[in-house]
Amino acid sequence: MVATLDKTDVKLACPTCGQVNRVPVAKLSAGPKCGTCGEPLMSGKVAELDPKGLKALSTKDDLPVLVDFWAPWCGPCRMMAPEFAKAAQDLKGRARFAKINTEDHPTVSMKNGIRGIPALILYQGGKEVARIAGARPARDIVAFVEQNGKMPA
Repeated sequence: MVATLDKTDVKLACPTCGQVNRVPVAKLSAGPKCGTCGEPLMSGKVAELDPKGLKALSTKDDLPVLVDFWAPWCGPCRMMAPEFAKAAQDLKGRARFAKINTEDHPTVSMKNGIRGIPALILYQGGKEVARIAGARPARDIVAFVEQNGKMPA
């Protein structure tokens, strides 16, 4: 059973500028944009994060945010990337997907206790709610988010 988010508005942090935006649940799939910088908030694409963007999304969002901790030299990470993108599209308007390059940002790995990659961490409501390791097909990624996150109906 999928847990639902019982709100009329949700807070979404912009992955680009970090500004928190309040968006009506009914408008999530309509492609809302950040009120400050104009960047898309719910594009159905995977956002590329830096540590500042990771902190904003992981601590301020009401929706589930699934973050892929990866590196360019990692074969399983590269194999999973299209599946992760497909899962992001499948859950557009219900969850947000992002990735952070652990080679470019090694302190993020240490701070989040990443011991192997790819590692997926699901954040919601300012905290980590679940994590899994290893490359996964899109259907498993979607199921993981649906089982562990609270999404709009």
